[in-house]
Amino acid sequence: MVGLFLVLTLQAPAIQPSIITREEWGAKPVGAGAKEHVIKRLTIHHAGVMSNAKRSLEDKLRGLQAFGQREDKLADGRTKPAWPDIPYHYYIAIDGRIGEGRPWQYVGDTNTTYDPTGHLLIMVEGDFTKEKPTREELESLRKLTLWAVQKWNLNPDEIMGHGDFAETDCPGTYLKNYLSRLRYWVKGEQLKQPKG
Repeated sequence: MVGLFLVLTLQAPAIQPSIITREEWGAKPVGAGAKEHVIKRLTIHHAGVMSNAKRSLEDKLRGLQAFGQREDKLADGRTKPAWPDIPYHYYIAIDGRIGEGRPWQYVGDTNTTYDPTGHLLIMVEGDFTKEKPTREELESLRKLTLWAVQKWNLNPDEIMGHGDFAETDCPGTYLKNYLSRLRYWVKGEQLKQPKG
């Protein structure tokens, strides 16, 4: 008897990358005024300041939370109100380590004019109008993005940059130019996933 055997190679769903939790970096509790939302898209930001390899991710997150939770003057002279927490949901450091920012259940914050409700906000350390993201940052961004797209069942075409929603150069030319490749890569990885 002759049989026909098909061997299918199925790739497992994306695994959550290693993420330094809020507890691990010493986060303070989320403050008053946090609003819940449902994640519908993924928006990428840059820090807008040059990367700093000398500070640990944990120290950067504590500093960003302190800045977020206080009223503060911005470089352009405007005053930023106190926010409930770090403005972003995830922070990718120059060495590729990923930190948990604001809990994703809560809307992020911005100093620009768009409404981040429904946006999962990922911030990559650096000023990508002046410097290029590191290989480690891009690798972590790929892993985190693929995992997030699968976790929240997002359309890869909804992977955008901050500047797609507000008048800003964020996430900087060097990172913005990478986003079309990121979307293409995520779509290709999804095609490899087993169906239902």
